[in-house]
Parts: sequence; structure tokens; C-alpha cells
Amino acid sequence: MEKLLDRFLRYVSVDTQSNEESETQPSAPKELDLLRMLRDELKALGVEATLDEYGYVMARIPSNLSHEVPAVGFIAHVDTAPDASGADVKPQIISAYDGGEIPLKGVPGLALKPSEFPEMLHYVGQTLITTDGTTLLGADDKAGVAEIMDAVQYIVAHPEFPHGPICIGFTPDEEIGRGVVKFDVAKFGADYAYTMDGGEVGELEFENFNAASAKIHIQGRNVHPGYAKGKMLNAILIGQELNALLPEADRPECTEGYEGFFHLISFKGSVEEADFAYIIRDHSRPKFEERKALMQKAADAINLKYGAGTVTLVLKDQYYNMREQVEPHYHIVEKAIKAMDLAGVKAKVQPIRGGTDGANLSFKGLPCPNIFAGGLNFHGKMEFVPLESMEKASQVILNLISLFAK
Repeated sequence: MEKLLDRFLRYVSVDTQSNEESETQPSAPKELDLLRMLRDELKALGVEATLDEYGYVMARIPSNLSHEVPAVGFIAHVDTAPDASGADVKPQIISAYDGGEIPLKGVPGLALKPSEFPEMLHYVGQTLITTDGTTLLGADDKAGVAEIMDAVQYIVAHPEFPHGPICIGFTPDEEIGRGVVKFDVAKFGADYAYTMDGGEVGELEFENFNAASAKIHIQGRNVHPGYAKGKMLNAILIGQELNALLPEADRPECTEGYEGFFHLISFKGSVEEADFAYIIRDHSRPKFEERKALMQKAADAINLKYGAGTVTLVLKDQYYNMREQVEPHYHIVEKAIKAMDLAGVKAKVQPIRGGTDGANLSFKGLPCPNIFAGGLNFHGKMEFVPLESMEKASQVILNLISLFAK
């Protein structure tokens, strides 16, 4: 039987970075490299598995019970974030972490420091898997993928383990907000499901941000700077002016818990024209709508000042808070809490300050809370995951299956 650590290291060696500029699904053909691998590994374990044209791996393990119970699903995404390279990942294995700084040897002078990331001290004595400082690690969400596959391997190796119908799903493009756009819930066949895509050990989430994107094009007017008075419209400066109309305290670095934000994620441009991109987030649906209205008001104010057509704003909703879909089935949250307790993990029920495939799946009719996969500092070179947290997550999956079997 393959060890969980070896499986995880094998998966992170495959570059699966999704591409937000692409219109295809999967957005990057290289995502299929891991998806094909997972389909084939499931088949090798004797599990019926398919990979469809949209990059969804679906598998099903039939019940071995004499009575009917709900079918439970477990889902993870294979893609890594566009924020940092996922190619040629070189993990570092830190056995029996001693609580000190961890040099990231691919970049001289770079280190994971408890002074900057105090949560590292929660894992003293454990095995930490870090990056070498040149790429992200990919624990988001290859830790979840490995944990699900580890549980499947256990179930296949232990036919005496009682279980109802189990559905397995691996998806592309979660990091760019398109992970389950074409996911066929009826074909998947689960009554309830869990995404294994949360952060540190114990996290359990059934509510998330409402989310929208805002793409802003600013049309300026460029003339020779020596003769620009009364004529030039500098698109860069106009963009800064628009940004200043948004509340300065409503930025990610100033917010926590249920507080929403406007996040400027990219800028490119010149005097002649510029493009700004934002994401807008809030747990409260009314406040979410107010934020979108404020963004529109800012664009209108700039157009009023500089002329119609100076700013073109495209607002697009991405996903909504799954709480309203999950709460009527709260027993699935209670089962997750119990499954963690059985694994010796204290559940930390909290809102996701982000999104998850589970949100869109919940609105497709598949209630789907999110469970920890164990990683921390996602989307960058400071990412790491404790092996023991991954082992706990795999045990939680098995415990949930047992609870549904009863």
C-alpha cells in the first residue's frame, strides 16, 4: 500500500496550474495529466472510474451493507493557483519540526519563520512539508486529493469495512472559479458530499463569501506631455482616483471573520488606457449587493467627471454563500463534527474567507460543506502542510463513511 506522504509528493510533482485567461475546460491541458493518473489509479484499485470531456473524474464504490443509506461524496480539485508557479515543485520534508525557522533552500535567505507565521508552533514535533521557496507547494488541493485516495485505498484493502455508496470526484479549475460549472450532480450520484479543501486541521466550513469580479477598463487620452495642459487624461491616475473612492479599510489586509472587502488583484496600463481587476466579497448577501452598487457608483462618478465612456465596468457574480443551502441539512455538519471528534480533532466551525466548489455544488442541489485538508499559507512560496494533519483528514473521511453507514 502506498503511503500518504509518497502519494502526496507524487501528485505535487505534476504541474496543474489553471489558466484564468483560457476559455476552455479544463483551462490548461496539463491539468489532465493528473486527472488521467487519478482515473487510472482508481481503476487499478478496482474502483469504477471515468474521466469526461470537461476534466471531471467520477468514481463510485458500491455499498456493502444489507440496508439502504445515503450516498456520500468526497471531492477535491487538482489545479493549483495562478498566483505562483506550480512547475518543478521541490518539496522539503522537515521531520520532527523543532519550532525554529525553516530555510527555503531554493532562495538564499528566504525562510518560514514562526515570528511571521506563529501557527507553525502548533506543529512542533510533527513532519512538515514545505516548498523550497521557488514555487507554491500544491497542498491546495493535492493534499485533499491524496487524502481521498488514501481513504479509497484503505476501503479497497479492507472489504470488511462497512460502508454505504461512496462517490469520489476530482475536478479542474477551482482556483479560477470554474471548478464545477459543468459538474453533473445527477451523474455523480451522491446525496451529500464534502469538499476536502479547507486549511489547517479542524477547519469545518458551511458558509462562504458571496463573490463577484469587477473588470474595469479606463480610456485615457495621451498627448505630448509638454503640451498636455487641459488635454491629457492619464488612465493610470484616473484608475487610482477610482480606487480611492472605495473604502480604504475594506481591503483584505484590514478585514477578518465575516467582514467583506474590495480586493484590487491586477493592474496593467499606460497613459492611453488601463485595466484594473477587482474581486468583491461579503458573507452577507445584502452587503454584497451594496458593495457591487458602490463599485458602480464609483465608476459613474468618474464618468461624470471625465466624460461618458472613460470607465467601462463589467461586474460578474461568481458564487454565493452556501449556508442557505446546507443549513436545512445540518445533520451533515453534525456528522463532520462527530467524525473529527472520533479522530481526536476538535472541530473549528468557521466561515470560509474565500470560495469552494462546495458552494456552487450546494446551489446545484448537492449540500456540500468543506473539511480541512491540512495546508497553510496557500497560493505562495510559504505554503506548507503537516503530514499528521493529512493523516487526520484521511481518518475523518473514513469516520464519516462509517457514520453514514449507520
